[in-house]
Amino acid sequence: MTNVCPIKVGKFEGFSWIRCEGKGSFLNSPAVKEFGESRIKRGELCLVVDMEACTGMDSTFMGTLAGLASRLTEKGGALHVAGADERGRRSLEDLGLDFLMEINPEKAEWRDVEDKARDLLKPKVAGMTAGTQLHTRHILEAHEILSEANESNRKKFSGVVGILENELAEKAKGSR
Repeated sequence: MTNVCPIKVGKFEGFSWIRCEGKGSFLNSPAVKEFGESRIKRGELCLVVDMEACTGMDSTFMGTLAGLASRLTEKGGALHVAGADERGRRSLEDLGLDFLMEINPEKAEWRDVEDKARDLLKPKVAGMTAGTQLHTRHILEAHEILSEANESNRKKFSGVVGILENELAEKAKGSR
């Protein structure tokens, strides 16, 4: 069984904070999505995704971040990535996601309270279970978002998108 690395969250004046401790993956990205979307619905315009303790990201996790970044951009906001090391930055750049989010912005309002914010975070658990139809839809959506980001991604993830679409279609047939 794969361990789900913790996601911690917090709400602050002018921004909300999401911290990934360990690998960002298809297992913990639903918690990121749920918290991020709830904050955006409440009018939040700045989400900070803290990658200081993140050891890597899979494509579902990055697609989830891209989806949140797109929603924020539509509302005039931004997704900021804090504490990204060279590997994390390169992973986001390799998929062309650096144009959707600000990676390690030097002049962000949260910079003065970064350490304090990290101390006040609480664990976030996703409401969806891995392996369910809802979770499969989440993974599909993340890969569709990545595919829409650029042509290179469309080619790269077409197989994954096709497999997930077929899996959902089969599950739909079986539930009739």
